[in-house]
Amino acid sequence: MLGLNGTPFQPATLQLTGIPGLQTGQAWVALIFCILYLISVVGNLSILTLVVQEPALHQPMYYFLSMLSLNDLGVSFSTLPTVLATFCFNYRHVAFDACLVQMFFIHTFSFMESGILLAMSFDRFVAICDPLRYAAVLTNSRILAMGLGILAKSFATLFPFPFLVKRLPFCKGNVLHHSYCLHPDLMKVACGDIQVNNIYGLFVVVFTYGIDSTFILLSYTLILRAVLAIASWEQRLKALNTCMSHICAVLAFYVPIIAVSMIHRFWKSAPAVVHVMMSNVYLFVPPMLNPIIYSVKTKEIRRGILKIFFKSQC
Repeated sequence: MLGLNGTPFQPATLQLTGIPGLQTGQAWVALIFCILYLISVVGNLSILTLVVQEPALHQPMYYFLSMLSLNDLGVSFSTLPTVLATFCFNYRHVAFDACLVQMFFIHTFSFMESGILLAMSFDRFVAICDPLRYAAVLTNSRILAMGLGILAKSFATLFPFPFLVKRLPFCKGNVLHHSYCLHPDLMKVACGDIQVNNIYGLFVVVFTYGIDSTFILLSYTLILRAVLAIASWEQRLKALNTCMSHICAVLAFYVPIIAVSMIHRFWKSAPAVVHVMMSNVYLFVPPMLNPIIYSVKTKEIRRGILKIFFKSQC
């Protein structure tokens, strides 16, 4: 796109895209997204309300779960405006600056989720490997410090992104490939030297996903070693069962990320719909699945839900 003086410039608006090839089924796609949002918002709000109201859940594990639920709400609300506008109202334009703001929040909450999952793995490590010092190690002040540290790290590492994009001219059109704004998507329509963006983007991914996933794996290696040292088979299963919810949450978060990376790297000729669908899975599935996983796999959460349900029936 060219300005009055013939030089590339930033467009006033960017055009969002739905799901390629499904133009005739937009109503069904809109319904699916609305259901996903409903499950995510209701589920995560229920977890937060339950932890606040139930004194029995005022424990480190559930404080971290509250952080995860709060972050999942942030992910959902970050994509909500443009996704609903695209699929429900067929309004596909977003202001350039609004797109940068959305991009910042989507990526910030995504990277925060990785940090929270790492904190939760540390919680499980202390609970199994050093249970007698669990309450002394994971005090309320330390949990708060960990949460603020995750927020500060994600905010600081993602803060340069909007400015790195803002400096670029856009000469390859203004059509994005998703119904929301992502940094890699914006790079496809930008021109000029995007090497700094790509290098910094790689640094952020390694600094967050790479380091976090490595320490999560290390935590579970130490947990597994401690569990195998337990003589009773029944006690081994009981110890591992306390980790199952977190393991499922980690898989729900990292498997789509790995799948998206593998497709982009090794299947560049994949249809556009494959890339779009995998990106949607990466953003929409974890916030929806996490409250379901913890409700099904955690006895205390199930008890709290049943208690509130039966109380409301009286």
